[in-house]
Amino acid sequence: MYSIKEIYYTLQGEGYHTGRPAVFCRFSGCNLWSGIEKDRTTAVCRFCDTDFWGTDGQHGGKYSAQALVQKCLSLWPDEAVLPFIVCTGGEPLLQLDDRLVRAFHEAHCYIAIETNGTIQVPEGIDWVCMSPKIGSEVVVRIGHELKIVYPQADLDLGAYESMDFEYFFLQPLDDERQKIHIDSCIQICKANPKWRLSLQTHKLLDIP
Repeated sequence: MYSIKEIYYTLQGEGYHTGRPAVFCRFSGCNLWSGIEKDRTTAVCRFCDTDFWGTDGQHGGKYSAQALVQKCLSLWPDEAVLPFIVCTGGEPLLQLDDRLVRAFHEAHCYIAIETNGTIQVPEGIDWVCMSPKIGSEVVVRIGHELKIVYPQADLDLGAYESMDFEYFFLQPLDDERQKIHIDSCIQICKANPKWRLSLQTHKLLDIP
């Protein structure tokens, strides 16, 4: 059984697929923070802005592989268009396994993941977005999209540029200094065109 925080249909708000309709399947749990606010100060990732703890969100609960696939498909509006399923968290690779990947593919879904890069990716994932967090050990060094939240203490962007990703994104940290972070990301991207700017458009446009 898979523990799912929430499942919902929306538009991807950030990174390469910004604006693309997607079913988000948010897995419960993470290995870099418990998700409980009292533990934030001792977490590896202290700036997480997502509620991934528990199974009490929209369509949340415990699912078998087939039941989870069917629930995701039930939210997709057009059978003529390949369903785009974004597996996120928390850290989805704590639960996402070969069995579930096969079940999604047997239902003709395109599977994307958003991972912190600390767990190896199962074969068959169609789109891998890796967002590393300083203080964790990254083992995912190949994928489609590398997206770094900026700034992070002791961040060395050059250490990531040799990784085998197709696209490199900087995403300004959403805190009280966000405007400064946006300006910094713009300047970095202009000075080093390997990097692109990613904005959280779902927040700007108030899209769930």
